[in-house]
Amino acid sequence: MGIIGWILLGLLAGIIAKALMPGRDPGGCIVTILIGIAGALLGGWLGKVIFGVDSIDGFFELSTWIAAIVGSIILLLLYRLVVGRRHS
Repeated sequence: MGIIGWILLGLLAGIIAKALMPGRDPGGCIVTILIGIAGALLGGWLGKVIFGVDSIDGFFELSTWIAAIVGSIILLLLYRLVVGRRHS
């Protein structure tokens, strides 16, 4: 996938992760997009390391989207834990 594909996938995965984990986030829309992009990369890497499969087959593959969304949820949860403690 090209860099534009990764950015688009990350954007959408970040939005989906935010919808699955409602609540106040310490960051705004830009932070959610960045977490989504990083989450897409993390999800693809974890899928390869843990399951030994190439989970990033293509933009329209279900495995690609699942990996990206799971990675985004993990990063969003970690972000809330780390930044939420600073504001408390």
